[in-house]
Order: sequence, then C-alpha cells, then structure tokens
Amino acid sequence: MVGAFEQAVLAAMIFVIMLGMGASLTPRDFVLALKRPYGMLIGLVSQYGFMPLIGLVLALTLPVSDPIKIGLLIMGCMPGGTTSNIFTYFSRGNLALSVLMTVNSTIVGILAIPLLIVTYVAILTATGSISLVVPAQNIIITLILLLVPVAIGMAIRRWNANIGALVELVGSALGLVFIILLLVTWVPRNWQFLLETPGWVFFGAIGLGVFGFLFGYLFSTMLKLHPRNARTIALETGIQNGPLAIAIVAFTFTGPLQNVQQAVMAVPALYSLFIVITSAMLTIWFRRANAAEEQKIPDALL
Repeated sequence: MVGAFEQAVLAAMIFVIMLGMGASLTPRDFVLALKRPYGMLIGLVSQYGFMPLIGLVLALTLPVSDPIKIGLLIMGCMPGGTTSNIFTYFSRGNLALSVLMTVNSTIVGILAIPLLIVTYVAILTATGSISLVVPAQNIIITLILLLVPVAIGMAIRRWNANIGALVELVGSALGLVFIILLLVTWVPRNWQFLLETPGWVFFGAIGLGVFGFLFGYLFSTMLKLHPRNARTIALETGIQNGPLAIAIVAFTFTGPLQNVQQAVMAVPALYSLFIVITSAMLTIWFRRANAAEEQKIPDALL
C-alpha cells in the first residue's frame, strides 16, 4: 500500500510540515493562547474529546477487522491538520481561531495522542473487541521525534522572520501536496484494494470526518457562538492530520507488526482522500447558508 520509497518521501514531507508548523509559532502565540483559554478549551474539547470518542464508537460498532479498528482510533486521536485553515478561509470562517486550534492541538497532542490511544485501546481490549497489541512506546517515540522539526522551525522564525514565513508556507502547502500525491500515485496502484475493501471500512473512514463536522457544529451552536466561529470549529473538529496518522502507523507498526501495518494504514489513507471531498461540500454549504443573517451579528474571535 505504501512502499519503502513512499515512506521515505512521507518522512521527509512530515518533517517539512512540522518544520512549517514550528515556523508559524512565536513565544507570543503561547502567551495569546493562555490569554484566550476559552478558545483553547473549545478546541481541545472538540479535537481530543469528540474525535477520539467518535473513533472509539466506530471501532466498537462497525463489523471490521482489528487493524481497521486500530486505524480508526489512531485517526480519531490526531491533531487538527493545516488543511482545515484553508477550508476555513474559503468558508468565510474565523481564520485566527482556526490557526489557534490547529497550533494548540498539535502542541497538546504530544502528550494527549499516546495517552488517548493507550486508553481507548485498553477499552477495546477489555471489551474483547480486539486482541492486537499496539506498541504505545513506538507512538510516543515518534511523537517526541516530531518535536525536533517544530523546535527547528521556531528557531528559524526567530532568526529570520522572512525565511520563517517561507518555511511556514511550504510546510502548509505540503499538506495538500500529500493528498494530491495519494490521488495520483496511491489510488491507481491500489485500485484493486479499494474495490475489495468492505463498505464498512469506507463508512468508518468517511464517517470520522462527517461526524466530527456535525459534533463540532452542534457544540459551537450550543455555546451560541458567532456563525463564523461555528463554521471554524466544525471544520477544525472534522479535519484531522492525515499525513501524521500515516507516518505514525508507518513508523510504529514495524518488525513483528509489519504484517498488519498496511491494514491499519487503510483508514488514514482513505480518510485523507475523502476528507477533501466532504470538506469541500461542507464549505460550499457554509458559504451559501446564513450569509445574510450573520452580517447582523457582531464579529469576534469567539
């Protein structure tokens, strides 16, 4: 499904993407995040509350294999992806809030992701839903290593703001390049796999994003947020970091677990393909809905 060469390319892309994430950060960003705890709390509840829980429910209820269930959990525990910032812009959402949620979820994810995966895998094991052992220590090591390019990116931004901005732009663009790479190379080569994949696997991979959109929007509506912010939170909740999930699977399920690696990777690969389609459809709907009504409402970050 993903060969050795593609894994090497993926590793390089993930490095640059995280480098770009680091280049977008300054110490001032952390101060502002702490000064806006409400926005940070909404983001964390949306991305590390709803999405992992959606992944767990899908894993418990769908008639799929153990590796697919693990793939659903891993994908649900990912931080927000930079692609969400692009769709937020086109849906006339709150770009500042989108970036804040993406940055916060990525930073907090270093600790939250392994903790959530271990916890939810333990629940699946306790309920007898799976018997597959997940190497949590490999996931932790992979995430710690990802801190290196983030730190380098921050150092570049501090050394030269212009070069830092260029690195940030390249890192963000690579997120879309990765999805295009999947469409151009992965889909044709794995066409037979797609034809043989059970419909429930597609439902789980697509449902992760769709249910994330739904819960994010309902959550923000319940909090009576401005429509722009409701759109933003919906997109940020449903759009997860697919490339990071694939990288974690590729570098975690090695050695004795190599035989299940490709099956686990099926969920984040399919998710990355279809999230663009579902996000585009939601963005079109957002642009058409409530445009006149929200002009009467004062705008704000939250």
